[in-house]
Amino acid sequence: MILKLIVSIVVGYLFGCFSTGYFVGKHNHINIKEEGSGNSGATNALRTMGIKAGIATFAGDLLKAFIPVLAVRYGLFRDADMGYLYALYIGLGVVLGHNFPFWMHFQGGKGIAVTSAVIVSLADWRITVIGLILFIAIVAATKYVSLGSLMVAWLLTVNTVLFWRTSEYFIHMLILSLCFMVLAYVRHGQNIKRLLSGTESKLGSKKK
Repeated sequence: MILKLIVSIVVGYLFGCFSTGYFVGKHNHINIKEEGSGNSGATNALRTMGIKAGIATFAGDLLKAFIPVLAVRYGLFRDADMGYLYALYIGLGVVLGHNFPFWMHFQGGKGIAVTSAVIVSLADWRITVIGLILFIAIVAATKYVSLGSLMVAWLLTVNTVLFWRTSEYFIHMLILSLCFMVLAYVRHGQNIKRLLSGTESKLGSKKK
């Protein structure tokens, strides 16, 4: 079992290493690592290259998580508990690959788009809908994408507690779910500092 779990996280990592924002930037003759926040995620792509590039980056990041997670959850395991557990591992691998791609000197995105794809793939549909509504409401009210993103980071943990607490792997699943949240908060460390100081960039604001 340990070997399979290691393979799952490694395969997920390799999927995550496909940095969509970097290639979208190259298509637009831009090195996204040298623009805006220097982040290769969808938010920076949106701010530096416009809505089309932002959507393309977001879609690519979703897809690279959907493919391995759904394949594991519904294609490789008939047992629901094992399917959810292994899908969490491969999803965590995707987030790690997205955040820390080896070929970009371990400087990637912040993992919210891929985390969202894992949530959509694994969470109960009600959790997904509520999360989407809350994200839109928070961003619409505050214009802070980072604040909405930090809220999204909790959804897998909430889903695990609500729907998998009777599983024999519950503690294992809970720890993995919390890892998604911890990674999101670590990668948003500077955003959190700016939110607290009131200097965080708002959606639609022009780059100085």
